[in-house]
Amino acid sequence: MILIDAVGLTVTRPDRDLFRDVSITVNSGDRIGFVGINGTGKSTLLRVLAGQQVPDSGEVRRGRGVTIAVLDQEAPLPAGTVRDAVATGFEASESLSSGGDPAAVAEWEGEAVLDRLGMGNHLDRSTDELSGGERKRVALARALVHQSDVLVLDEPTNHLDLDSIEWLQHRLRSHQGGILMVTHDRHLLDALTTRMVELDRGRAFVHNGSYADHLEAKQQREVDAAAAEAVRRNLARQELAWLRRGAPARTSKPKARIERAVALVDGRPQGPARAGNLHLEFGTPRLGDVVIELDGVTVGDPLGRPVIGDLDLRLDPRERLGVVGPNGAGKTSLLDVLAGRRDPLSGSVTVGTTAQIAYYSQLGAELDPDARVREVVAGPHRQPDWTDARLLEAFWFDSDAQWAQVSTLSGGERRRLQLMQVLARRPNVLLLDEPTNDLDLETLRALEDFLDDWPGAVVAVSHDRAFLERVVADALIVDGSGSARRWPGGFGAWDAKRRAALSTGRSVRSRARSAADGSTPGGGTTAATTSATKTSETKKGSSDSRGGRSGRSSSTIGHQLRQAEKRLARLEKQRAGLTEQLAQAGADHDLLATLGTDLAKVVAELEATEEEWLALAEEQEQR
Repeated sequence: MILIDAVGLTVTRPDRDLFRDVSITVNSGDRIGFVGINGTGKSTLLRVLAGQQVPDSGEVRRGRGVTIAVLDQEAPLPAGTVRDAVATGFEASESLSSGGDPAAVAEWEGEAVLDRLGMGNHLDRSTDELSGGERKRVALARALVHQSDVLVLDEPTNHLDLDSIEWLQHRLRSHQGGILMVTHDRHLLDALTTRMVELDRGRAFVHNGSYADHLEAKQQREVDAAAAEAVRRNLARQELAWLRRGAPARTSKPKARIERAVALVDGRPQGPARAGNLHLEFGTPRLGDVVIELDGVTVGDPLGRPVIGDLDLRLDPRERLGVVGPNGAGKTSLLDVLAGRRDPLSGSVTVGTTAQIAYYSQLGAELDPDARVREVVAGPHRQPDWTDARLLEAFWFDSDAQWAQVSTLSGGERRRLQLMQVLARRPNVLLLDEPTNDLDLETLRALEDFLDDWPGAVVAVSHDRAFLERVVADALIVDGSGSARRWPGGFGAWDAKRRAALSTGRSVRSRARSAADGSTPGGGTTAATTSATKTSETKKGSSDSRGGRSGRSSSTIGHQLRQAEKRLARLEKQRAGLTEQLAQAGADHDLLATLGTDLAKVVAELEATEEEWLALAEEQEQR
């Protein structure tokens, strides 16, 4: 089913085209990732497709009755409590008519999603009191609980911890409609996308497949461009020799041949959007043996409550430390202590005499929207000079962009400007708090290359799995209960053990399923199934409160397991049949609505039965 059909979209800025003549069709089941350097118009294109912005030319048509939920980069929220903000984002649909009062279902659904995104303890807070990261998570929950045909997500993983990102990945995989997404999370792109759209100086290149397929196609495009340039140069040399065969001969030469020769000589293919590497090192001062040392430190949050206790930490001059843990565990507060922005509640902090610390925060330094880029770099106390221009060019701000006002920059361009401000101080200790947020993928790869060879110490708080795998040598695991410990071997070693531990509880279900009628219940979490999950968790909690066992005999549990397996097989067949009918329903919107309602019921029952099966299997294994 066609959800969105966009033809000939063009959006311009006063100095250039953002994109021109872009055509995109979005069908049910499409998961499209948008990539491109900062400022190419990715967020603008999402807003145009979502109907939030009118293009300068072109047309966007949407299927009859198609609903769209949007997570905007700025994440605006209505006034009121967090609970109300998410509930009002939910439009009750017929697919929930079997679940009782739609408003009650919407509120419960919103609370469940907020809990998975780490906002379950903030339901009654006013949206005016939230930090930028908290607002983004509430806005994401608001978009997810809306029963929409199309999800439009601009940087959905910003400010999420690892568990929330993995949950979001499963949730999006189970979405039945279309997904349009801008994200710097390379793991998420590679796991979800069925198509990639790359914006490059006004043009759109479409690649079928995942992010890895896009990289291969882009590389091949560059190889083809280089080959075409070699052919052009060879022909240009021949035509230039022909033109130079004396003035008398030239007067009788065909005009068309002369024009072709001039075009070959003067013509140049469009090179890469960014030429060369991003040179970020500007004479880093030498760092002594003592960098930063924490002895028995207790870290407090902004309200003075202890979040990390009795921490001993020594940073090496070539430290590459990743700080990992759930939201609210105190990671940013720890960076504040390391940077000297906040005193510890107890313990001592020693900073080496040669340490020159720079802190790149989640939100970055506040930028004057009326200031020009070159003025931001020079600062308020002097006029910009050639050294500032050279520095800006190293960060891919060309001569025109240097005179641009900050208000005209994209969110990613502003983050790159803020990163430039931090590195221009020539530090030898870098404290990075979510450095990958809103940076384009080319800047991320260049930053990773820079950190590989940079002769200083780096401490990075991040949930970007690709960044951590590339940069981090050791991981400091902050568990959210007050303790933190260093994990040698980096993020990859810790994550592998964490995943192994998580999969242990699921292995019983996998073994039993493989022996049951050849049926494999579908995975994923959908908006209609979180209530079933909570119900099953309540049942398990009741059993646990009686000592961890229900008192039922093994034979009773075995019987219930077999009954659950039969229901799973039946529900799987029903889901497959309904999915096939949806694919064949064409443009019959009444039939589509009916089938969608039936499918939602079956999926909810299937998920509830899966959870029931898992609880029974675990109970049987404990006997």
